[in-house]
Amino acid sequence: MSDLALIGSAALLGLAGTPHCAVMCGAACTAAAGAGGSASLTFQATRLAGYAAAGAVVAVGVGALASLAQISPALRPLWTLLHAAALGLGLWLLWHGRQPAWMSSLGRIPAPAPATPAGWSPMQMPVRAAVAGSAWVLMPCGLLQSALLMAALTETAQSGALAM
Repeated sequence: MSDLALIGSAALLGLAGTPHCAVMCGAACTAAAGAGGSASLTFQATRLAGYAAAGAVVAVGVGALASLAQISPALRPLWTLLHAAALGLGLWLLWHGRQPAWMSSLGRIPAPAPATPAGWSPMQMPVRAAVAGSAWVLMPCGLLQSALLMAALTETAQSGALAM
């Protein structure tokens, strides 16, 4: 019953966030999927599948973590330390107003990517749209992270997928 409330809340969150999604991702979705046709349909279908898979994974993961926390009392202090470290990092960021040097270098590519090897061809539109759609859940979006959090609160993988 509580999953039904979470799924309904996630649906309302999605409805309220529609203008945000249209403005923030509309152009990127069009660039990834094209203006219409089968590639656009493929993109949207794989995007929904990616969201559902992520919702199922976080629901199962949080459930497994909760059951592990009940089994292992040693995990509770580590979980508390992780939250204390996150709070410390947040306070440091707030105080200094910039990222630490080690954090600002994360994800940087030191050299340009090599050219496409001989014999390889770039992905064609339907395949490119499917890859982009299934990976869309990795976008750094606060609304998407909020939906994932709601999916994580559900009790089953199916409910997590539906919440997304």
